[in-house]
Amino acid sequence: MSLYRCEALAAVHDRESFSCGVLPLDIYLRKQAGQDVSRKIAAVFVMVEAAEPRTIAGYYTISAMGVEPEDLAPEIARKLPRYPLLPAFLIGRLARDARFPGAGSLLLADALRRCLRQTDEVGAMAVLVDAKDERAAEFYAKHGFIPLRKTPGRLFLPMRTIARAGAV
Repeated sequence: MSLYRCEALAAVHDRESFSCGVLPLDIYLRKQAGQDVSRKIAAVFVMVEAAEPRTIAGYYTISAMGVEPEDLAPEIARKLPRYPLLPAFLIGRLARDARFPGAGSLLLADALRRCLRQTDEVGAMAVLVDAKDERAAEFYAKHGFIPLRKTPGRLFLPMRTIARAGAV
């Protein structure tokens, strides 16, 4: 049985006690996440302990996004259609509470599995992430993400790579 589970953000989750150490990410969860969900701007998922389902160990957001082929590595772009924008998912925010070391990789794995499952119904050739700083960029690079060429701080992982990894 798993210690954690990921589920859609709901009113029962204790947002106020969440603290990842990055104030904008804390404030987003407390003040903005619910509005983004209701406006369909982002889907917000929280990781909770199975034994304490109100406590948020971490969260991530997923949205639809388009990426310009010229922003991708040439060896990847040349294998794709020449559309002005290619469909992708965006993990715009991902944060773990400081009390839960190691939860970041679990959150990312869940987000990637969720995105891969959605490709049966919504086309997406990659998952994009926004790295808020160098430490975040290193975290994503460690998990195989590749920097985009023209957009600093944004990285991508081809859906094909995610699928080959066995949905993480």
